[in-house]
Amino acid sequence: MKKFQFIIGCAVVLLTACNSNNATEEKEKPMTKEKAIVAENVSYGSDSAKLTGFVAYDSSAAKLPIVLVVHEWWGLNDFVKNRVKQLADLGYLALAVDMYGNGKIGNNPDEAKALAMPFYTNPAYAKSRFDAALAKAKTYSQADTSKIAAIGFCFGGTMVLNMARLGEPLTAVVSFHGGLAGVPADKNLLKAKILVCHGADDQFVKPEEVAAFKKQMDSIGAIYTFKEYAGATHAFTNPDATANGKKFNMPIAYNAAADTASWKEMKDFFGKNLNRQN
Repeated sequence: MKKFQFIIGCAVVLLTACNSNNATEEKEKPMTKEKAIVAENVSYGSDSAKLTGFVAYDSSAAKLPIVLVVHEWWGLNDFVKNRVKQLADLGYLALAVDMYGNGKIGNNPDEAKALAMPFYTNPAYAKSRFDAALAKAKTYSQADTSKIAAIGFCFGGTMVLNMARLGEPLTAVVSFHGGLAGVPADKNLLKAKILVCHGADDQFVKPEEVAAFKKQMDSIGAIYTFKEYAGATHAFTNPDATANGKKFNMPIAYNAAADTASWKEMKDFFGKNLNRQN
């Protein structure tokens, strides 16, 4: 009986010791900081238009790189807002630029074209809208104004490339299936490193336009990366593209593989150029 009690006692001592060690280990584990993501519409000013962007960021963070997001020619819709929230989750202060103003949305290709054309033909006008959004982003206490990037989709891709070529204070720029023609590149103005994510089957951006873009970038010694995705058409990142293509008889479609690959390329690109690992 005494021998049995001795064994039980030893077991209790060992169990207590194990539990004590576990408790210590639990106490020593670092606590993971909870994100406090804010995502909301935001008003800001430019000329006579009422501009309503969409911002998302971790309000508990100290300083966050700024990423401005420029929408497709359809306007600032839920697709763009979701991208802004994804960027916030990655650790950026992201703000969707309201290029058209007054909440305007193109409900069909004719309306979208009418809204977009003034910005293609007048880059200075586009710059004024971009600058207004950037000024708003800089007002947030979380904004790291020394690290500013921009991304754009289709129409937005063209716009952010133009902003870089116009000399905006951008560290990095990413175009997703954007047009490549625009403002001539000037080595005295271009500051940003550039990533172009392009669909190999994009019928809106001809091979001649691709070749001209590369030649121009090379001629001024620009730092750029050109990624091409086999089987991807125009608008390949937008899940609504396939339905819109069928509805309006347009050669656009969503491509999940290209969408995933290009987003990863962007994350890696920003990780290197904005000193943030995602």
